Amino acid sequence: MRIISGKLKGRRLRAPKNLPVRPTTDMAKEGLFNILNNLYYFDSISVIDLFSGTGNISYEFASRGCKSIYAIDANYNCIKYITNTAKELELNINTYKTDVYKFLETTSLQADIIFADPPYDFEVEKFLEIVDTVFDKNLLKEEGVLIVEHAKYTDLSGHKNHRYDKRYGGNVFSFFEEISQEDA
Repeated sequence: MRIISGKLKGRRLRAPKNLPVRPTTDMAKEGLFNILNNLYYFDSISVIDLFSGTGNISYEFASRGCKSIYAIDANYNCIKYITNTAKELELNINTYKTDVYKFLETTSLQADIIFADPPYDFEVEKFLEIVDTVFDKNLLKEEGVLIVEHAKYTDLSGHKNHRYDKRYGGNVFSFFEEISQEDA
């Protein structure tokens, strides 16, 4: 795993092999951050990274200057790895070991970007539950975006908050935004 840009550009990280993860590929991650780079000033946004796994996405946001990053995962070893790596690299990443769905139901945090990378074998309903909860609980700041990573055979485009997909090989990022009154 490699950090693509920012103050830690080129830094390679080696996650323990026993973590139950599938890190976002460098190609897909680079494509995603090229899009986000045109939408946001990273030093002024907050991020919630759901199903954070190795912390791959959180490190990328931190390397680019995000000051407020929350990494959420239910796996103790994933959270331990992210916490230790963030400390070693002096990155301000707040970690929470909890079930993502429970976190979404109970949190009062809001973010400019919420990124979710659930297991690719989830049923569509489990993906959509994340989307529904984020919007029902008003967890995005004004003009915020929810990005859900999934496999190419999963279609989330029918959701009312879906805006567009970006595909990189077998990876797809679905972008969701709040519907404005004129869009409704």
